[in-house]
Amino acid sequence: MINGGFGMLLDGSMESDTKLKQMLFFDVNNGIARRAWARNKEALSAIETELERTSTLKITKPELVEDSIIDNLF
Repeated sequence: MINGGFGMLLDGSMESDTKLKQMLFFDVNNGIARRAWARNKEALSAIETELERTSTLKITKPELVEDSIIDNLF
């Protein structure tokens, strides 16, 4: 399997089952986090929900600022 720029071989072993679950957990939450960093309101809500549900999940949460501050930077 190739997803997000990395590859994974699934050989049917018990170890591959564990690795697949870990990879899917990372891949899905990484996608949600990226969308949250882009200021997507639904993604912000979804990642907050997952952070509350899963104590082992660690992400850098976005720091939102007013649009006018960003607009006046350039």
